[in-house]
Amino acid sequence: MATIAPMWFILVVMAYFFVTHGYEENMSLRTLYSGTPHEAIIGLKAFKASITKRDSIPTAPPSFTPSPSPSPLPLQDLKKPHVYLVTSYGADPTGNSDSTKALVAAITDAVKGPSGGFLMNGIRDLGGAQIDLEGGKYMISQPLQLPVAGVGNFMIHGGTIRASNEFPLDRHLIDLSTTEEIKSYNYEYVTLKDLLLESNFRGGGILVKNSLRINIDNCYITHFTTNGILVQSGHETYIRNSFIGQHITAGGDKDERNFSGTGISLQGNDNAVTDVVIFSAAIGIMVSGQANTISGVHCYNKASAFGGTGIYLKLPGLTQTRIVNSYMDYTNIVVEDPVQLHISSSFFLGDANIVLKSIKGIVNGLNIVDNMFSGSNHWVDIVKLDQSNGKFGQIDQVFVARNVVKGMNLKATSAKMSMNGNGTSWIADFNKVLLFPNLIKHVQYSLSANGTTFPNHALRNVSENRVVIETDVAVTASVFVRVDQGVAS
Repeated sequence: MATIAPMWFILVVMAYFFVTHGYEENMSLRTLYSGTPHEAIIGLKAFKASITKRDSIPTAPPSFTPSPSPSPLPLQDLKKPHVYLVTSYGADPTGNSDSTKALVAAITDAVKGPSGGFLMNGIRDLGGAQIDLEGGKYMISQPLQLPVAGVGNFMIHGGTIRASNEFPLDRHLIDLSTTEEIKSYNYEYVTLKDLLLESNFRGGGILVKNSLRINIDNCYITHFTTNGILVQSGHETYIRNSFIGQHITAGGDKDERNFSGTGISLQGNDNAVTDVVIFSAAIGIMVSGQANTISGVHCYNKASAFGGTGIYLKLPGLTQTRIVNSYMDYTNIVVEDPVQLHISSSFFLGDANIVLKSIKGIVNGLNIVDNMFSGSNHWVDIVKLDQSNGKFGQIDQVFVARNVVKGMNLKATSAKMSMNGNGTSWIADFNKVLLFPNLIKHVQYSLSANGTTFPNHALRNVSENRVVIETDVAVTASVFVRVDQGVAS
């Protein structure tokens, strides 16, 4: 065998040259020829089959004419990566021609491709199948929608998708919804990553409906008229490291008064928005689902002075939302009847503030703590009550404190005051600081009298956010008073 091995090697090299001639793909001789001649022939056959038969990673054709769908993958191809290059389906990466059919064909093949078991009950695991946009720019005239429900572990990434002038006005570029009857969730663990979505002022960017564990990561979504991202029902959609704006601007836009639409609408539970910039829209984030988290968000959409809202919590009675480490830039937070809401470690610039809007007059379990407010010396309240629909009457476990304020009016639910003087009556007026009118639930005070007199003293009145303390004789004294509106215990 030692004497004929060189001959085998020469034959393998010649076969390799003729088989691979005309193809862009290359494979090293070491890969083809390793071990015995028999192993080399097996490797050569496998290589020839991989380049003469279309599989899940086809090469790009010379034109952008849609190609026929690839043949189903044999069992041995289950071990190969399933990356679907959209140009091989005829998609035009220049964006000059409509690529809807090509992109849908690639998505269809990926979704109907081989799977490796199940995720949630009824959700087929596609094994990480990828729709690779190859850094191209693609124009579409219809939404990109998965052809079937009940699939997961799937990704679309790496390019730009732009709506044509024929795109529907009420749809989204990427539509994770279905008309099928689904018992649990439509989709699970679908990732949309490294995408620029240009809605061309025709509808929205992304719709996620009744799905589980969806990732929207590093996306730039612009020129929408409805929603940049709309999440309806479902569970645990995570939106992160993304930029969302109806108009491409960096603030101070002359047409800011005309901004419309909503950057992100969360109509489901247990979602998270982290490290996201919303740079133009009428509403930055609309929340109408429970137990959502907003962290590291910078909202400088339409300024509140022009009628815009940074974050609108529209779930009166059971908010269950946490807003932390965020930046409200000339745009405020509006909350309807907050119940279990936490806002902390955030920065409010340009008279941006927090508005508590009464629907049924309920505030329960509200923390607004450790924030910074920087205003324009217009002396706007850092927390404002909107009682146009009725007064807040059910107030409990409310803690507004430890906020740092410049150029605005400090408001809190707890306050303290000290007074020095001579007389029989001391009045501590907390109206300037306390958030709620005519509400003090708890009072602590101390009186330190000078001289040898030991006066009797008592708390005589608590009303209209004023505390009155009296002594039975005139004395020179120092009086310290602490009050709380949020908790009576």
